[in-house]
Amino acid sequence: MRIIAAAVLWGTAGTAGAFASAGSVSLAAARLVIGGSILALLFLRSRAFGRDLLLGAVCVAAYQLCYFAAVARTGVAIGTVVAIGSGPVFTGLLSWALDRTTPSARWLGGTLAAVAGCAVLVLGGGSEGGADPGGIGLALIGGLLYASYAVTAARAIDRGTPSDTVMGTMFGGAAVLMLPVLLLSGPGFLATPSGLLTALYLGAATTALAYVLYGRGLRTTPVATAATLALAEPAVAALLGVAVLGERLTPLSWAGLALLATSLIVVALPERRIPIGSAA
Repeated sequence: MRIIAAAVLWGTAGTAGAFASAGSVSLAAARLVIGGSILALLFLRSRAFGRDLLLGAVCVAAYQLCYFAAVARTGVAIGTVVAIGSGPVFTGLLSWALDRTTPSARWLGGTLAAVAGCAVLVLGGGSEGGADPGGIGLALIGGLLYASYAVTAARAIDRGTPSDTVMGTMFGGAAVLMLPVLLLSGPGFLATPSGLLTALYLGAATTALAYVLYGRGLRTTPVATAATLALAEPAVAALLGVAVLGERLTPLSWAGLALLATSLIVVALPERRIPIGSAA
């Protein structure tokens, strides 16, 4: 499935980033500038410049800023769980509010279980961060921003705009917005071979290719389901951390990984969307 393939690529970002001597904000900005530029060069079409997609571009860039501001205040583990875990919930709510699409009970149960599994996986070994209210708030805003650009993309695709064009427009616009962040946060690491290769991989694979796959997956997958399936990202990141970086998972974290994997399988099973007012 394309959504899962995109999540697998996203999950490699943390491991790849460990090989570059760069700050997290600089690396994230470089990733988005490079990946967004690739998408724009390949797929951007002038007729796609609509207010919705430009707003989606703002949401893409703002998500990055909110996420890193959140983890700076509340720690990587808690910030990641709140931002990534709240994304599917906000996506389901936005999809219901804008398109009157009622999420199924199976989606709701699977999503709640997947979020719980994600939380146990990430926090199972303990967290050095604290539950800073401001950081939690920023992480929740990040989750809402993620949901906003996912729903924006899905609605544009449903209206007939090619998915590649949608991604080219949103991420090309986000690249322009993030360029000043890259310049101000310190692009010096790009002058080193390891830094440049890491940034190119993050931009080309974990952003450009991943969002091409994600956009094409949205052609046939309800956006709420896609957002839940994207929770495979922390699972892949955890497994790569064990296999490549020599990290260790506690038994509780392994249990969270198993719960997350099982829940994603449940959510991935085909289901039909039921508009409000239709017979069940």
